[in-house]
Amino acid sequence: MSPAKIVRIVGVVLAVAIALIDAIPMGGLLLANAGLAVGYYVAAENRKNLFLIVIVLASGAAGAVDAIPAIGPYVTDILGSIEALLAAACVTVIAMDIKERLSE
Repeated sequence: MSPAKIVRIVGVVLAVAIALIDAIPMGGLLLANAGLAVGYYVAAENRKNLFLIVIVLASGAAGAVDAIPAIGPYVTDILGSIEALLAAACVTVIAMDIKERLSE
């Protein structure tokens, strides 16, 4: 298994754990650090897709499932955590893109 796949799996598992377990201290900081690592391993051809996913989640897709009885709030929290993870990954992708353009 490649390091990129391991980092992605760890990031998603961490996002789900932080969404479901309230007792994890500094969960946002953990998500931000994991997101930065995930962003480092995003392939150049997938960068546009990452931005589109973050835009869709940020525009309200995460809150759209809140009305589902019993599981809606949990799914909303999970999607919100994944959104935070991907937003941090976008920061890394933007920084790497700027570095690549400046070093040409």
